[in-house]
Amino acid sequence: MNINLEVEVVEKESTAIVLLAGEIDAYTAPKLKEALLPFAEQKGILIEVNLEKVNYLDSTGLGVFISALKATKESGSELKLVHVQDRVKRLFEITGLDSIITIDTTVRGGK
Repeated sequence: MNINLEVEVVEKESTAIVLLAGEIDAYTAPKLKEALLPFAEQKGILIEVNLEKVNYLDSTGLGVFISALKATKESGSELKLVHVQDRVKRLFEITGLDSIITIDTTVRGGK
């Protein structure tokens, strides 16, 4: 079974919204890195990564977010993770990354 990762990037002024769907693992992490790092290396850009449709993340994926965070610090940009599912957020908490990466867990939802 080949689970894939869908990556869609929407650029608005100085914000790059990265919409992800699927699983982030050793096979799909390079695709994520390819999408994130060019923005992370730009000066003064906000990268908002939407993880609402990501149901699995492993250490390889965490590594990509760490690389992106490091690049944003060097370029004066900002990385923000939004709509993070509890299961995925737990990984950031266990590893302590939630203290260095901005995570907004508010999930859109309805009445």
